[in-house]
Amino acid sequence: MSRSWLRSCHPNRAFLLSGFLCPLFASKAQFQRQIVLAFSRRCATTTGSEVRVRFAPSPTGFLHLGGLRTALYNYIFAKKHGGSFILRLEDTDQSRLVPGAAEAIEDMLEWAGIPPNESPGRSGPFGPYSQSKRLDLYNQTASRLVESGHAYHCFCTPQRLELLKKEAQRTGQTPRYDNRCRHLREEQVQEKMAQGVPNVIRFRLQEGAEPFEDLIFGWNRHEVAQVEGDPVVIKADGFPTYHLANIVDDHYMKISHVLRGSEWLISTSKHLLMYRALEWRPPVFGHLPLLTNKDGSKLSKRQGHIFIQRFQEDGVLPEALLDITTNCGSGFGTNRVGRTLNELISEFNPSKITTHSALLDLEKLPEFNKIHLQHRIQDEQQCASLVKDLQGQIRQAFSGEIQDEDVLQEDYIRRVLHLRKGHISYLRELVSPAYSYLWVRPSFSSQQVAVLSTEAKQVATLTIKLAEERGEAGAVGQISQDLKMLAKKIKSTKYPDVMKLIRLTLSGLQQGPSVAEMMVALGPAETVHRLKKLLHETN
Repeated sequence: MSRSWLRSCHPNRAFLLSGFLCPLFASKAQFQRQIVLAFSRRCATTTGSEVRVRFAPSPTGFLHLGGLRTALYNYIFAKKHGGSFILRLEDTDQSRLVPGAAEAIEDMLEWAGIPPNESPGRSGPFGPYSQSKRLDLYNQTASRLVESGHAYHCFCTPQRLELLKKEAQRTGQTPRYDNRCRHLREEQVQEKMAQGVPNVIRFRLQEGAEPFEDLIFGWNRHEVAQVEGDPVVIKADGFPTYHLANIVDDHYMKISHVLRGSEWLISTSKHLLMYRALEWRPPVFGHLPLLTNKDGSKLSKRQGHIFIQRFQEDGVLPEALLDITTNCGSGFGTNRVGRTLNELISEFNPSKITTHSALLDLEKLPEFNKIHLQHRIQDEQQCASLVKDLQGQIRQAFSGEIQDEDVLQEDYIRRVLHLRKGHISYLRELVSPAYSYLWVRPSFSSQQVAVLSTEAKQVATLTIKLAEERGEAGAVGQISQDLKMLAKKIKSTKYPDVMKLIRLTLSGLQQGPSVAEMMVALGPAETVHRLKKLLHETN
């Protein structure tokens, strides 16, 4: 039975599923009622209203690849449906906040090319967008739950909770709160409150969790009341837990779809119980499979190289990161390398997202970056930006060594970029020792020349004539043919050694791009200048 058929199923037709799914429920009638409720809620949420999705990281650390991927899927979903992408910071765990992380998360989304429509930095109609500034709203909601009997004050001490945990572990059971304080009488609660006894607010889990249709995992239902104790929704310090804060914010920010990691799938039934207690219509849920290392192990923040700022510092292009994190996953019409963000949006189809983990092979990142760097070089406006970037890197790498400032001219650098596109993976490669000849005139000795040929003067003279005749119009293919003809005029020196001699003169290197490409990159004037040095060495 396909998931796509289930998703399109009318509630009357869904009754046919009762023999398949109703064992999850007390009766077939209960199953049918829950199907109608779930179907009606889904239709009401997905039609006739604006699509609004959110990325809600905690600034207890900097943005990493897993977070970027979640943000990307939300961004693509919003753009696919003409909706809004919201950044919300879940900063209620004040003890674990990392200074600067909140600002850095938003900066990295901007850098990646997936900026939010609403955020702490951009503001918006449903702010504030940091949970620490919305505490009154959470406490009002928690009080409402207490007043309606769906939540209660819990006065159990940390010591008692720790004893419960140790006893469960001793007997091989899963630790859970025993719901002791839900049975306190009202006068007992008031007496403890009057005495100022520290307390938390717990949500009263009820049996009868509704099924829900996840956009990716299909129909789900978790009877959380049977396996968990009542969860804390307001901590003793007055701050909310994730379970309360996220549903309050999603409701008041009018979030239509929640796309989050699959680790939250099992908690969704708990959240739906809260929505029902508050008489709020929940959003549509979609739980994204985890992004893992290529061996299936979990991405860890201890892996320093997974943080987005690290990729930025290493010269990785944002579009290459977006491409590789979607290429290893699912949800798109094709799986080719080199897709742009607009192509990802166009090809996106949630029904194509699979439930198995996405295996990320970062060893392939240089190839992705090479392709996207080539795309940038081919785009005139983006190439101009690369030129400016490379100018700064050249000045920094070769400060005080540059003999001719013409190497910093835009036309020269643009020519180098076009000649090297498809050969380099990162812009920084062009300031490595292998390419220093492009910016700094090389040195070589007469001994190096003598090893290669006794006809260096003739080689230099003929090559100078070739460069002057071809001029700026010389193309790599044509000059390559010319060099072959030139080598035939040299009596005693074989073609490979002729090329090695010219390469040594132009670059000081024994390997690298073809000699013809070097001549085109340097241009006729600089090529002649360097060859004249060879003439000088042979006199």
